[in-house]
This record gives sequence, C-alpha cells and structure tokens, in this order.
Amino acid sequence: MEESKEDRDEMRSEYGFSSGQRGKYAHRFEKGSNVVVLDPDLAELFPDSESVNRALRALHTNLPTGLCLTIIDTEGHQRRRAAPSAACCC
Repeated sequence: MEESKEDRDEMRSEYGFSSGQRGKYAHRFEKGSNVVVLDPDLAELFPDSESVNRALRALHTNLPTGLCLTIIDTEGHQRRRAAPSAACCC
C-alpha cells in the first residue's frame, strides 16, 4: 500500500520531540559558521572548537614577519593570508 502525501507530512510519535526546544540553536545559524572536519588523530588532540581556535591563534600570532599562508579550500580555491603586521610576500 502506497503512503499518501498526508501520511508523509505527519510527524511520527516515535520521534519524540515533546521535550524539544524550538529555535534553540537558531542564533548560531544566523551568525554563520565554518565547519571544518578534522582527521581523527587531530580530533583527539583538539576535542572542541575552543582548543582549535587557541592553537590557530597561537600559530598565526607567531608567524615570522613576511611569511604568508596559502589556504586551499575544499573546492581547490587558493587564498593567501599574510602574517600579522606583515605585507604578504607573494
């Protein structure tokens, strides 16, 4: 027997959203977010976003003057970022 559109639009009781909170994380979504997937070995070293952010800030702050980073996104596009207080050497 084929389900009707009305049956598919109904929320099933076994989903149990009775204690859910509408819009609980909406403010995070509105701000925008960058999702980065860490390799398993790095995920053990950096278990949360705070530890990743601290490490990246320390790295960025300690870059030698005149050094720039080439960032390659998941689609293969390259961007260059200069070290703090430095013109990009590229």
